[in-house]
Amino acid sequence: MLLCTLKIYILSFMKPLQAKLAQYRAPQEAKAAGIYPYFTPITSEQNTEVYVQGRQGKVLMFGSNSYLGLTNDPRLKEAAKRAIDKYGTGCAGSPFLNGTLDIHIQLQDELAEFLGKEGVMLFSAGFLANSGVIPDVVSRGDYLFYDERVHASIMEGKLITYANTQKYKHNDMADLERVLQKVPLEACKLVVTDGVFSMEGDVAHVDKMVDICNRYNATLMVDEAHGLGVFGREGRGTCDHYGKLKDVELVMGTFSKSLASVGGFIASDKETINWMKHSVRPYIFTASITPASTASVLEALHIMRSEPERNAALWDNQRYAFNAFKDLGFEIGNTSTPIIPLFIRDDPKTFAITHQLLEDGVFVTPVIAPAVPGDETLIRVALMATHTHEQIDIAVEKIYKAFKNLQVL
Repeated sequence: MLLCTLKIYILSFMKPLQAKLAQYRAPQEAKAAGIYPYFTPITSEQNTEVYVQGRQGKVLMFGSNSYLGLTNDPRLKEAAKRAIDKYGTGCAGSPFLNGTLDIHIQLQDELAEFLGKEGVMLFSAGFLANSGVIPDVVSRGDYLFYDERVHASIMEGKLITYANTQKYKHNDMADLERVLQKVPLEACKLVVTDGVFSMEGDVAHVDKMVDICNRYNATLMVDEAHGLGVFGREGRGTCDHYGKLKDVELVMGTFSKSLASVGGFIASDKETINWMKHSVRPYIFTASITPASTASVLEALHIMRSEPERNAALWDNQRYAFNAFKDLGFEIGNTSTPIIPLFIRDDPKTFAITHQLLEDGVFVTPVIAPAVPGDETLIRVALMATHTHEQIDIAVEKIYKAFKNLQVL
């Protein structure tokens, strides 16, 4: 009672906005319970084993998106150092003005050739690519259709656009066709999906989407953030996996997963690129991707294309871990990728298991609403090409123990 009175007293002296924000107490409550799982300080490079601040010994990393295991590759480090020596640490401006370097153009050209597209634009973050491109290419009077479980960056673009927006049921092609049928054939229409859905690990039906979009005169955009380096020839992504890369008009990707750096891109035909270069606000008004990041992405792209054994090792680990979790009775949904969701369906237990695993030397990530529906809380296990089967065995054993302790299994 005293604490409640004190809280009301303190709030009464705040301005309305600060008073509203101060009522958000979920993180403090989780910290008080000893299960707060976010902002864990890592004191080493991203690898299959990492050092975590405040812990003795190494922790097995199963929460990273470094699918090809390139984040600590010495070739990427040397490329980044050379770029800093030549160009400095930043561009001090956007690509539109003073922030275009020759290595930016080189990366654009190599990505365009790699994806079989006429042009590429680089962004300093993948989030900016989606949230900037979507509201730029469809506007008032146009139509945007999106899978109900797309990434938050796509949702951000949806919130910003003046276009008419309509979601369709997750990976449900009949529902996509249903909503498209309601719109005039001559209207400007954009359909957006993740190639790989980043939390549940399932894959979009890009082949069927191409056919449907062609039938209803709609443009298709696929987010390849988690497909690049994982699917397709030399890691070209899910669109290539289905043999439909040339038919997808807008292909988005990030550099922070398989390509082991930071940034993002959009690939398309030359007319669309020309429009976007002169109108996408996050592109025009955000500083360019750094020289070091650009150089390391170029090196990672070369390695990805020249070392197919990395992709093979990734899929070997995926099959090994997938079968282990399945055999032990974990609920893993419809994943068919190196992302393995372990459903818990309870927020406190999800946090508790994440905390217990970290204490036991395994780093995984908790996933709660709004990243997934509120009744589908899970922990997300992500595989890397550089994991060993022994490391996977240790992680599976400890995860199984944690689930049993919390009576999830």
